[in-house]
Amino acid sequence: MSYEHELTVLNPATEEVVATLPAATAADVDAAVARAAKAQEAWAQAAPADRARLLRRFADVVDRHVEELALLEVREAGHLLGNARWEAGNVRDLLAYAAGGVERLNGRQIPVAGGLDITLLEPLGVVGVIAPWNFPMPIAAWGTAPALAAGNAVLLKPAETTPLTALRLAELALEAGLPEGLFQVLPGHGPVAGTALVEHPGVAKIVFTGSTRTGRDVMERCARQVKPVTLELGGKSPNIVFADADLAKALDPFSFLDNSGQDCCARTRILVQESVHEEARAFLADALSAVVVGDPADEKTQMGPLISRQQRDRVRQLAPADAPGLRGGAPDGPGFWFAPTVLTGEAPDSAAAREEIFGPVAVLLPFTDEADAIRLANDTPYGLSGSLWTRDLGRALRVSRAVKAGNLSVNSHSSVRYWTPFGGYKQSGLGRELGPDALTAFTETKNVFISTEGPTQ
Repeated sequence: MSYEHELTVLNPATEEVVATLPAATAADVDAAVARAAKAQEAWAQAAPADRARLLRRFADVVDRHVEELALLEVREAGHLLGNARWEAGNVRDLLAYAAGGVERLNGRQIPVAGGLDITLLEPLGVVGVIAPWNFPMPIAAWGTAPALAAGNAVLLKPAETTPLTALRLAELALEAGLPEGLFQVLPGHGPVAGTALVEHPGVAKIVFTGSTRTGRDVMERCARQVKPVTLELGGKSPNIVFADADLAKALDPFSFLDNSGQDCCARTRILVQESVHEEARAFLADALSAVVVGDPADEKTQMGPLISRQQRDRVRQLAPADAPGLRGGAPDGPGFWFAPTVLTGEAPDSAAAREEIFGPVAVLLPFTDEADAIRLANDTPYGLSGSLWTRDLGRALRVSRAVKAGNLSVNSHSSVRYWTPFGGYKQSGLGRELGPDALTAFTETKNVFISTEGPTQ
């Protein structure tokens, strides 16, 4: 398959062309790595206070451009305006949080006989970050902010459909005073620019967020160079609702409709105890019919379009119109629309119940007791996130320990906070991002022993 050296960005709500821009080639990646390596040497030698000050300045510049970035995100990704404002603000907050860790990136002193032993946390060098299209700004910042704070240079490869906010962030970094070449954006096709970035010997680490299938390929390519990699991949997260739960909160449809369901943490498997199953079904039917789907720039809109025609076709394949279920409405005409849907006739082992759909679709499945709920929750190759709803504290602790997932919420649908670790079990990924240890993931530990016994005669 050949790829043209150009990207076309469409508005998902209208299918109109937003922008066309050059697509990075392997030669472009090679040149960017050389520039990044040179910039990184000086950046790593800068005083920690100076690096922290520049990152805080970067955060301040992003803060002044939140509305601009949000409107750009609405146009290229079809996100709701309110969500896009939050996303731009999250980039600001991540930069400020990472800046706070620069001067606390400490090694250790380890007691030994005959001398002093210390560990040093040293930057890796040039880090490649491959960001997805579902949350272009925040997830790009998950890798970029801590990597920069730890003394690395960053090459960011955004998704083909959403490069515009990434390019603007790179401009804002220069406006804030970050050195030329330290943070570069390489818009391009995955098999070309992405592969070149992954395979380049001058790139010390890859951070990838995307599908499990592509993540396996990235991991295999990194393994050939024994290159470290962080992977945040797919999810099929359970929402476990026991009979004693607050159903109105537990069955909030935006637990799986937020960002039009294009969220790896979306609670797309609604597991409801049998005694309240019919009540849950009726609640969801009413909730879906009330969801306002439409223009993402309209403040009254609650759900926007899918990112592309390709993604809509995939959702239609796994959730066909004739499948038994509960449905809301969606606009006709241009745009990649799909109605909010809860499938009600799926077996637990069906494709819709086990595969990541990445659209505004969930499946409703009954369970009998605690053991059955745990069995169903774990009956998937993924283990990223999930929710558990009950008033029984003991049950909450037991089930939380038993469900195989990296991020669980009890009586809540939240998954991501920039100050707590995030990552998955099983085929949902490898490693952890965010939280107090985020910077150390972009360092090597060097052990130094200093003898106190004097030079050997």
